[in-house]
Amino acid sequence: MTDEQLSKTMLEYLVYIYRLSDETTKASYVSTSDLADMLAVSAPAVNRMVTKLREMGLLHHERYQGISLTDAGKREALKQLRRHRITENFLVEVMGFGWHEVHQEAERISNTIGDKLLDRMVEMMDTPTRCPHGNPIPDAAGNYTPPDDKPITEVEINKTYQISRVMTREPERLEYLAALGLKPDQQFKLIHAAPFNGPMQLQLGREYRIIGYNLAEMIRVRPVDTP
Repeated sequence: MTDEQLSKTMLEYLVYIYRLSDETTKASYVSTSDLADMLAVSAPAVNRMVTKLREMGLLHHERYQGISLTDAGKREALKQLRRHRITENFLVEVMGFGWHEVHQEAERISNTIGDKLLDRMVEMMDTPTRCPHGNPIPDAAGNYTPPDDKPITEVEINKTYQISRVMTREPERLEYLAALGLKPDQQFKLIHAAPFNGPMQLQLGREYRIIGYNLAEMIRVRPVDTP
């Protein structure tokens, strides 16, 4: 299977299935209805594409369970995500866009960039390993090491953590997070978590931030080893 054999729409489906299963729900299977909602297309359109991708050996479709990527499908999705994340980095680091502005732009142009230009972009940025939102950039073969992190909603009180990545691409949320200083590599402590999925208070150095539970779920972190 080569990239040339896969249309832009096919690659888009594979990427969104990957995002739903790996980045969003961590589930083995995703429903076609969730995929239709995420892509904003009709259920019949999703079913037609799912059938085509299944026949190409890129996904499994189990009745009453949903769909999941095969190894080949996941590899193609990650190769496309590589193009997207490198493009996002280039827009931020070289062209000066904000991290909240680049997702849709990268969606539009990443499919039009040839391998030679992509390699030059990587060289210009000294081989970045993460996108502006903290997600790892797969290698050219579609391989990468999944981050060992978890959402803020699962961390312990008064322990030091570092933000590894942010799982939303909504411009308004990203602008808000940037204004709060909650971007990848920022260290913090969870000071208080209100019961019943209430607000959470974070300490960033000498400053404090309060964020809602739903927003905290979108911020993934890892512990910082402290003496």
